[in-house]
Amino acid sequence: MMNRFKWWPAFVGLMLLLVLLSACGRGTNEASGSPGAGAGATASASAGGAEAGGSDSPAASAGASEASAAYPRTVTSVGGDVTIPERPKKVAVLHWGYTDSLLLFDLDSAAFALPFTEKQSLLGTDAYKAYADKIADIRIVGENTEVNLEKLAAYGPDLIIAGNKTNEKVLPQLSQVATTVVIDEAQTDVWSNWQALVTEIGEILGQEQVAADYIAGYRSELAAAKAKLAELQGTVAFLQVRDKTVYLQGSDYLKDYYDGLGLQAPEGDIGKTGAELSLEGLSALDPDYLVLGYFNYRDSTMAAFTDTWKDSTIWKNLKAVKNGHVYGVDGQMVLGYGPIDRRTGVKVISDALSGAAR
Repeated sequence: MMNRFKWWPAFVGLMLLLVLLSACGRGTNEASGSPGAGAGATASASAGGAEAGGSDSPAASAGASEASAAYPRTVTSVGGDVTIPERPKKVAVLHWGYTDSLLLFDLDSAAFALPFTEKQSLLGTDAYKAYADKIADIRIVGENTEVNLEKLAAYGPDLIIAGNKTNEKVLPQLSQVATTVVIDEAQTDVWSNWQALVTEIGEILGQEQVAADYIAGYRSELAAAKAKLAELQGTVAFLQVRDKTVYLQGSDYLKDYYDGLGLQAPEGDIGKTGAELSLEGLSALDPDYLVLGYFNYRDSTMAAFTDTWKDSTIWKNLKAVKNGHVYGVDGQMVLGYGPIDRRTGVKVISDALSGAAR
């Protein structure tokens, strides 16, 4: 009987060895994060950390994913179609009026030619920072129509976006620096149709959905603001207040406010086209509501030409002044024509005028 069970110790030893090997295998898999809870926890922590940082919000991630899938792509440019081989990581915009349009998109790095000096730039304002802070690297390569080609070359963009008129002087040199797309300013109507410009830049960058989402959000806010002002009666005049002069901004330029908010412009051609305006000219229009867009709003060391009017009897007899319907705003932003400017302006103007509408 004993001989029949001589194999038993060997069998037990073999079974113990198999159990130990199985346990080691499980430990190795779990330590490497494949494929259980350890891997899931690591991925969740990474996603949460990026989202908390702000640069990888769901919208930004969608923009990056959309753009990566969109290349190579061929886009329309003045002088002929241009092929962009892959998603650009460094984009330079040389038309000073395209700054806030570019800020809407998911970008790793961007360079700008600004409307004014860097000190006067809107990049540091709360409205712009919400977008600018998502871009890790921002460079300044020009002011107004002047582009610093040395700074541009040193920046080393993958893609340049320019305007055919505003950047006319430097267009021949740009293609030597990087792939360049030139927007036809008149055809796109960049000065009074920011939605068309944003749509075109979205097409250039392969981020059409980002453009569409921003425009849809704006239109929703515009409709709500218009409803707030439905009871407002009388004419509204917008003045661009500089240090040595004042300009009436016409309804042709401020379509977002006049058509979009349902406001009534001053009568006559001047109410449509706008013009440089004297105090006597303003008195002739005598609007019911007066919005003063100060260009010294954020820098009180600069002068405001309307300050010379305020002790005048003519000023004091204006309907808007007598009725307390004069509103001071940041003229550089509220009277700007870009997407961030106009979205901010709709809120500022509707908030200011809604009290008078009740």
